Amino acid sequence: MSKQQTTVETPRAAAILARFLSSESAGGLVLMGAALAALIVANSPLSQGYFAVLHTAWLGMSVAHWVNDGLMAIFFLMVGLEIKREVLAGGLSTWGQRALPGFGALGGMVVPALIYIAINWGHPETLSGWAIPAATDIAFALGVLSLLGKRVPISLKVFLAALAIIDDLGAVVIIAFFYTSGLSMPMLLASLATLVILIAMNRLGVRRLLPYLLLGGVLWYFVLQSGVHATLAGVALAMCIPMGKPEEEARSPLMFLEEKLHSWVAFAVVPIFGFANAGVSLAGISLENLVDPVPLGVALGLLVGKQVGIFLLAGLAIRFGLAKLPQGSSWVQLYGVALLCGIGFTMSLFIGNLAFPGSPHLVDEVKVGVLIGSILAAIAGVTVLRRCSAQVSAAAAK
Repeated sequence: MSKQQTTVETPRAAAILARFLSSESAGGLVLMGAALAALIVANSPLSQGYFAVLHTAWLGMSVAHWVNDGLMAIFFLMVGLEIKREVLAGGLSTWGQRALPGFGALGGMVVPALIYIAINWGHPETLSGWAIPAATDIAFALGVLSLLGKRVPISLKVFLAALAIIDDLGAVVIIAFFYTSGLSMPMLLASLATLVILIAMNRLGVRRLLPYLLLGGVLWYFVLQSGVHATLAGVALAMCIPMGKPEEEARSPLMFLEEKLHSWVAFAVVPIFGFANAGVSLAGISLENLVDPVPLGVALGLLVGKQVGIFLLAGLAIRFGLAKLPQGSSWVQLYGVALLCGIGFTMSLFIGNLAFPGSPHLVDEVKVGVLIGSILAAIAGVTVLRRCSAQVSAAAAK
């Protein structure tokens, strides 16, 4: 790719970025409403019906299973498309663009995991949840950030989006390597054969989406039966969708599919997942339960680990000249965004289900930790960014 191609952003790519930020922000607000509704329903007279529906069997799987393994495969397809576009022709196409969010994402995954491990060290049955606080919820975080409007530079919103995309890539790798068990070799080989066909179609120049989507459904089934988590089929399919050259973006199957999926994912898939997974009965939960290893490790990992890891590594990258502070932003604003990255709702809940598949009690503790950590991170981040904005406005008035 030439320097001109990587530095000149086409109008279509810019429009997709604008829609991405606006839809993710609005989708985050819808997700907040879905999570709040789930909490209310789970602690109301409707709770019995709510949990009964989630456990209702349909076509061999429960409704909750269909949501987590079926609908979320579409979410991961969207994640894969975003990663591929950003790496090939977007905000992550050069080292300079990847550096700051890359270092931030690395710190934001490692430090929360270490905090969780430290708190759960004496409890081997809960150590498998180490990756739960390592994820950032891009929709939720951008939704909260949107409440501040123009008081936050667009460069910081782009930084947050890029960091969360890299974070999602890290989560995909973690799920593939650490939350896969009981492999079925015949189904795994069938999955690989289907993936080879998809890659061959890409290499042969097949640009119609329908064959990719049909084979993607087949791939999802084989992966589901193989023991590898089914949602990874969505990422694998995304990597096979043709991107095309920058000058051909208007006809790119990847750009078209990403554009069509955005609203469905932001306003249907993720809110449904949030409603199905955020519902936790608070009956019988006391203050003592909040300091149990799992909720404490998750909450502190999100609230403390995220801000420390992101701000520390991003700051070091800037200080040593490996990256630059986002244009028009300050160190305090960067710290405020690092706080917002402690909102780990969707992916954290998802990994929590994978970490403790046979323990509903521990999954409920994960939900409590995620909700507490995410809410506190959101409040802290908004407070820092609002005060910083107010100080900047006061200084300008003088």
